Parts: sequence; C-alpha cells; structure tokens
Amino acid sequence: QVRLVQSGGGLVQAGESLRLSCQAVGHTFSSYVAGWFRQAPGKDREFVAIMSKSRGNFNYADSVKGRFSVSRDDAVNTVYLQMDSLRPEDTAVYYCAAGVKLSPWETPVEEEHYAAWGQGTQVTVSS
Repeated sequence: QVRLVQSGGGLVQAGESLRLSCQAVGHTFSSYVAGWFRQAPGKDREFVAIMSKSRGNFNYADSVKGRFSVSRDDAVNTVYLQMDSLRPEDTAVYYCAAGVKLSPWETPVEEEHYAAWGQGTQVTVSS
C-alpha cells in the first residue's frame, strides 16, 4: 500500500498563492491517479482536482478552475497542487489521495476510487 506524505499549506491573505506537495512513499506515483480533496469546517469533504495517471487528463471543481493546477514530478515521486488567487472560501484541510484500479485516462471524483490518503494539511486564507 502506498503511503502519502503531505507538506505545504499555512496562512495566507486573499489573492496570494500556495503550493501543496504530496510525496508517495514505497510506490511510484505514476501508477496512481492523483487526487486533491478538501474539507472546510462543518462541511463534507469535496473534490478539488484530479490528474490522470497519464497526466493528460484533468478534472477541476468549478470553484477552482483557472486558479488551481495539479502537476507531478516523477523524479521526486511527488504531486503538487498549485493554488493561485486564493480566496477565503478556499480555507479548508486539504488531502491528497491515490486512485487505484483505474485506466491511464480516468479522473474520477468519487472517494471510493482512492485507496490511500495523505495526512491532510491546513490552508487558511484571510480576507
């Protein structure tokens, strides 16, 4: 089972940027779909961004389209979530996840497809 270790996050002002990292330990991340999800206080966890194994397909939540982007660096076995033009409503705990048993082009948003999860990292955006 792959283990995911997250880093990044913190407190920023509205309009600023942050980059979250998620490193796979024990397995190569290229074998998995990379997912980013978030959970705001009092709300259910929701999908944010998904990247296919092939890195050719992406799925972004409407609320983050044009502001967030997912990438993967196979040299360091790490997936990134670049978050620009942050808003107070982006405040949440962010989780990365590894999707299994999927084709190279799939980008599912349902959590049932994701077998491994990072520990979560807090992102707080002040107005």
